[in-house]
Amino acid sequence: MPLHIFEPRYRQMTKDALDTHRIIVVTQILPGDAVNGQPPIARVAGAGAIVEAHELPDGRFNILLEGRARVHLTELPFVPPYRRARGEILEDRVVEIPEVDQHSLIAVANAFAAYVQSRDQSFSFSLAPSLPPARIADLCAHHLILDAKERQAILECLDPAARVRMVSESLALQLATAKRDVKSAMN
Repeated sequence: MPLHIFEPRYRQMTKDALDTHRIIVVTQILPGDAVNGQPPIARVAGAGAIVEAHELPDGRFNILLEGRARVHLTELPFVPPYRRARGEILEDRVVEIPEVDQHSLIAVANAFAAYVQSRDQSFSFSLAPSLPPARIADLCAHHLILDAKERQAILECLDPAARVRMVSESLALQLATAKRDVKSAMN
């Protein structure tokens, strides 16, 4: 995930991460009442390692974050300038993923990506079929699933077979909806 870090608090967070463990957690901000001035966050998030970092002359950063794990967050007391949490790594269940489900996921992901690219030539997405099915589902969810709530539900799913099916179903629905909307607009 490429990130452009510009807010002062996140510039400091990036410096701190680069000086220590190089890990940053990306979590979804949830709707709801703020506690101590902070909006609620999702308790399951993605932890990633900074694999590339370029500090710009004005102190901003361009970083590349590589996803490493799902984590369950326990927020720590706020210490300015940014929020902190303790993360417990969540392990996927060990389950068999039917080959037909993997092929279905790849087919619908490629169909959705091709549809988007037909509407926007600058869009590009490709999958290496040699990747494990759970990794393919994660990449598709991150890059192709439009709805943030759906992406969060997929992130929270620790059953890789169920996750593959969830992503396939979401992409199929997105594709059907997009095609229907275009057809309706043309009539």
